[in-house]
Amino acid sequence: MEEKQDPDAGGQPTDKPAKAPKSEQTRALILETALRLFKERGYDKTTMRAIAQEAGVSVGNAYYYFSSKEHLVQGFYDRIAEEHQRAVAPILENGEKDLTARIRGVLLAWLDIAEPYHEFASQFFKNAADPDSPLSPFSPESEGPREAAIEVHRRVIRGASVKVDPELAEPLPRLLWLQQMGLVLFWVYDRSEGAANSRRLVERLSPVTARAISLSRFRILRPLVTDVHDVLSDFMPTAAGMAASGKPKRATRKS
Repeated sequence: MEEKQDPDAGGQPTDKPAKAPKSEQTRALILETALRLFKERGYDKTTMRAIAQEAGVSVGNAYYYFSSKEHLVQGFYDRIAEEHQRAVAPILENGEKDLTARIRGVLLAWLDIAEPYHEFASQFFKNAADPDSPLSPFSPESEGPREAAIEVHRRVIRGASVKVDPELAEPLPRLLWLQQMGLVLFWVYDRSEGAANSRRLVERLSPVTARAISLSRFRILRPLVTDVHDVLSDFMPTAAGMAASGKPKRATRKS
């Protein structure tokens, strides 16, 4: 297998699992430059050559860290996911047990982190909306940030005082992630100052979601619980496959 070389190590072979600080700085510089140019010129009109030139690195160096513009956006997704995980730590670990407060805090934290990128978020979305695009939140390439977000919602449920129906214990965090994706779509189109409408949506949506989760444990709602479980089983685990084939997996319904 060909040994990959780190251009910041003078072109010498490297098998270190972790990048040197200079390499991390170069990677961050390329990503920051790309985000700035996406904002100034638009995603479609920004080339890897232009990004490399603005960052003061060679085109080969830029491609070493990001093999395409799509991978640059994936780097952006990874950054957002990492910043969100750090931001929600105080919310989820401060002893707050109220589910409404936990859902609200996590969603508002995402809006806070994403706000600097709001101006050009729609440029990403028109590409992410393509089911064949690696920028789709359901794509195999997006698995890392997608699973990180789902884990955040898993922690939301795990630390709350509410009792969750056992049938929903596993798929529920994915359902909450889908709710977050709905918020993201609303936020992309939200032109209110400071995305105020998106924040109001979170305030209205959080108690409704928490109440629905709380009520889901009652037997009278068991058919609804089963239906939700079946829908998630059909579509969520095979989302990446759907992007490739366009055909959802059909799960066997339990009698």
